[in-house]
Amino acid sequence: MPKEQHERYVSVLTKKTMALVLAGGRGSRLHQLTDWRAKPSVPFGGKFRIIDFPLSNCINSGIRRIAVLTQYKADSLIKHLVNGWGFLRGEFGEFIDIIPAQQRTGESWYLGTADAVYQNIDIIRNRGPEYIVILAGDHVYKMDYGQMLAYHADNDADLTIGCLEVSLQDAKEFGVMHVDNDSRVIEFFEKPENPPSIPGRDDTALASMGIYIFNATFLYEQLVKDANTPGSSRDFGKDIIPSIIEKYRVYAYPFLNIQTGGQAYWRDVGTIDSYWQANMELVSVNPEMNLYDQTWPIWTYQQQNAPAKFVFDDDDRRGMAVDSTISGGVVISGATVRRSLLFSDVRVNSYSLVEDSVVLPNVNIGRHSIIKKAILDKGCNIPEGTIIGENPQQDAERFSVSPGGIVLVTPEMLGQDIHKADWSADD
Repeated sequence: MPKEQHERYVSVLTKKTMALVLAGGRGSRLHQLTDWRAKPSVPFGGKFRIIDFPLSNCINSGIRRIAVLTQYKADSLIKHLVNGWGFLRGEFGEFIDIIPAQQRTGESWYLGTADAVYQNIDIIRNRGPEYIVILAGDHVYKMDYGQMLAYHADNDADLTIGCLEVSLQDAKEFGVMHVDNDSRVIEFFEKPENPPSIPGRDDTALASMGIYIFNATFLYEQLVKDANTPGSSRDFGKDIIPSIIEKYRVYAYPFLNIQTGGQAYWRDVGTIDSYWQANMELVSVNPEMNLYDQTWPIWTYQQQNAPAKFVFDDDDRRGMAVDSTISGGVVISGATVRRSLLFSDVRVNSYSLVEDSVVLPNVNIGRHSIIKKAILDKGCNIPEGTIIGENPQQDAERFSVSPGGIVLVTPEMLGQDIHKADWSADD
């Protein structure tokens, strides 16, 4: 198919598509980072929230009918969506709807991923899509959903599942597909002990990304069927997908790098260690996730902050940052920052050192402090002379230390109950 015809083909498909972003999860493996916010609302990358990545993928792919399904502690997420994602034009049929859990079909809150969609089936059906893309709101990646839609349509599929190529060892933590030579799914296993490999590649398996494209009518039928099935956990991976493979056309879509043919960038930032690591990757010289790519921008809401500022140039008191990402409103006052990522409105005061750390917005680091391999949550006021990251035993007595040795610090751990003291505080 010539390029112009292909692009037109994809654009027609995307206009017929509605995306559902599942953003109700707590993300308990992030521990205290999600005490006051849902996982998709956790800040990431210096100026973004995690949910900005799947939403930006939708916009850049030409999908402009989007619903975000929320549930757990959604206030800051909703504020972010209202402030930063209200630029779509309703008169053109574009929208980002925020759909909170409403117990629309009964007395229970969402029981699983499939139930979250089923409970809003009337709202979705009224929008009249032909295709429905179901996305997790808590992964970091860039992906053109239009290409996946074309693959879905070309295969006359009922369901297409976005997939990662992973090692057999890593596959044990995913839903895994056994496929034939045409990538049609034969079997689906949830976190199998012995994952099946890709045909012809004994060391690699296809793992589900939690990205699904359904024909809309087919999805409605399967959701109703699942809701009427006794004992179902109301989950796509555990219930719906295994039940339809034998009878219907289910295909796996491998998410690959177009240039190299290898696995494209995708991160599940669901643990403290993986969250820290993914942020640290961004401050490398040539990060795999290119946030400076103007052809695929990541959209977000950002405050109107002053430029970052570096002050003092004495030998023992020099404001400087090396191999780091520094956001607007940051003041580095006679301090040193290395291999770190500082969000907006952070102040690092004189004679302090910050290394290998992720510092979320509105943090103040007092003088003569040393911060290494840490995550400082929003609003922390680090007292003068604080040392973090040099003595694991002392860190564990005051803060939360991950298996990888990352120290998580929240205001509450410092005795600063900012949420309880001011219920209007935005996290």
